[in-house]
Amino acid sequence: MSWTVTPEPPDSPAAVALWRAYYTEVSDRWYLLHEGRRTDPAELEREIAAPTGDELRPPQGALLVARWAGDPAGTAGVRLLEPGTAELTRVFVRDALRGRGGGPALVRAAEEAARALGAARVVLDTRHDLVEARALYARLGYAETAPHNDDVYAEHWFAKALA
Repeated sequence: MSWTVTPEPPDSPAAVALWRAYYTEVSDRWYLLHEGRRTDPAELEREIAAPTGDELRPPQGALLVARWAGDPAGTAGVRLLEPGTAELTRVFVRDALRGRGGGPALVRAAEEAARALGAARVVLDTRHDLVEARALYARLGYAETAPHNDDVYAEHWFAKALA
């Protein structure tokens, strides 16, 4: 079996289900680490519903959905921050399919989408507890940099020049 990665609207059923899985995991990980509890269900519903994903629509962005054996299994988003610079966001692979190449496939597809948007560089941020993500970015040639935003949850910033 192999991965397929295609652009999809952020409000498609597959993208919405994957956003829910992504946000639930990263939110629960943060709360478990810092407060010893999972995300409050009401807060989870508010936060899942809050972002529209419009920044991940053409012409300023793209949302990519990865499928394994035809089933939605992961996402990556890319959006232009300024001319020449795109941000990688929402990189996620369902837990049961991790370690099968989905993360690298998504990031490479997002880099291609960033090039198509006119970007020569990709930046991203992540948290300290998302060790798998940080390892993936390092393996794919991203280097830690100074902060490029003031996101309250960001603890590590990365950048990569696109060839």
